[in-house]
Amino acid sequence: MPLLQRDAPDALTAERPVRASAIGMDRADMVALMAGMGVPERQRKMRAAQLWHWVYQQGATDVNAMTNMSKAFRAELAEAITLDRPQTVTRQISVDGTRKYLFRLADGNLVETVFIPDDGRGTLCISSQVGCTLTCTFCHTGTQKLVRNLTAGEIVAQVMAARDDLGEWDLPIEARLITNIVLMGMGEPLYNFDAVKKAMLIAQDGDGIAISKRRITLSTSGVVPLIPACGAEIGVNLAISLHATTDEVRNLLVPLNKKYPIAELLDACRAYPGLKNARRITFEYVMLKDVNDSDEDARRLVKLIEGIPAKINLIPFNPWPGSPYECSDWERIEAFADIVNRAGYASPVRTPRGRDIMAACGQLKSASERAPRARRSPASETINAG
Repeated sequence: MPLLQRDAPDALTAERPVRASAIGMDRADMVALMAGMGVPERQRKMRAAQLWHWVYQQGATDVNAMTNMSKAFRAELAEAITLDRPQTVTRQISVDGTRKYLFRLADGNLVETVFIPDDGRGTLCISSQVGCTLTCTFCHTGTQKLVRNLTAGEIVAQVMAARDDLGEWDLPIEARLITNIVLMGMGEPLYNFDAVKKAMLIAQDGDGIAISKRRITLSTSGVVPLIPACGAEIGVNLAISLHATTDEVRNLLVPLNKKYPIAELLDACRAYPGLKNARRITFEYVMLKDVNDSDEDARRLVKLIEGIPAKINLIPFNPWPGSPYECSDWERIEAFADIVNRAGYASPVRTPRGRDIMAACGQLKSASERAPRARRSPASETINAG
């Protein structure tokens, strides 16, 4: 069987074949895999379709489970591919049912993924990078330097591993627990565009993971040149981490604003492909006491987004060790929301989820720093899996 790729040889061992991860392969990759294995051309699409079914619809973790393939072919396939998930280092369960996973990747790097339940079903918040390059001052992830982009396989594998843990592969698609995906974890998704695109097209495929693009939301801090491509090539919902109504304040909170100021960002939003009242842009706005939470800010906000089909998510600031900000008082949040609502925009106040396990919005960080044990609720559960 032809070798797909090889490790660099060292002084003590001969070259040995390296198995490719099937997780993250799209259909074209799987056809190419079959060609590399010497499968006759007329059988490649059929074999690729079989592999796709077992990987993405059945969630197979063992090639030997692929019972519609011959034993001999399964043996060849087992030498060519791996179905390994990232290692679950810890799984923490909040008092509100939120689950936070710390995954170790093949190279030892760590990423965090969060499942947020809602009446038994829910949303999976996934990461696109190890660390982050944006240094947003209110975000814990921003205090961790960017290590590298995730591959498409590492992005998809977060969904696979969470489904493993939730035990939902044996459920019919309509009964599965993960109904939505949000790219709101570690990293800026548009700075890893190609891998995110590939991963989300795999996730959308109706014969596999089958999460509709209408149930996938990509959150960006405002990488303006790639916003049109996000709508045209990935087709998912767009969320903008806005958080301020003047360039002066946003430059402080979201330093990327110095490169792509508010006016340019909102122009890109107005031109977002497929934008309409039934498919609105979500503007995320973290409420920071005495920073961005005045009545004047609220009135300026609705003026800025005038004419854009939109909703505004008001996010109570979630504290993290050493953070320089405080959450706005509840009365101030309600007054802000009232101004936005009167202007005709839905402005739900996001209920903080998973605060006791540092899983809430803006709290993710995979570096070794962790909240002191005393900060954790005794009702939360931590499971060490490795």
